[in-house]
Amino acid sequence: MKATIWHNPACGTSRKTLAILEETPGVELTVTEYLSHPPSAAKLAQLYRDAGLTPQQGLRLRGTDAAERGLPGATDATVLAAMQAEPKLIERPLVETGKGVRLCRPQDVVREIL
Repeated sequence: MKATIWHNPACGTSRKTLAILEETPGVELTVTEYLSHPPSAAKLAQLYRDAGLTPQQGLRLRGTDAAERGLPGATDATVLAAMQAEPKLIERPLVETGKGVRLCRPQDVVREIL
């Protein structure tokens, strides 16, 4: 099974999710450090749609100025554009497999799509 994780190595939850993926037999893993290689707005929209989330639900509030900028109440297009321009606004980690997409907070959520 192919799996892609949008990963932040400084994040404990992201590291724990990555470990689960690495320890799962049969997983062909692609690791994308999204802070240096952010997904496009279109890819983010697809990931959130497939995860059953709105872009606002995928917005990282802790440690960002997202709330002060009014992003939690902004349009999807505005949130996605802000995330692409400033990937620190993307909550992590996102994982995509053939079985779906999950925002893996907590990390064990990844097991739903393995």
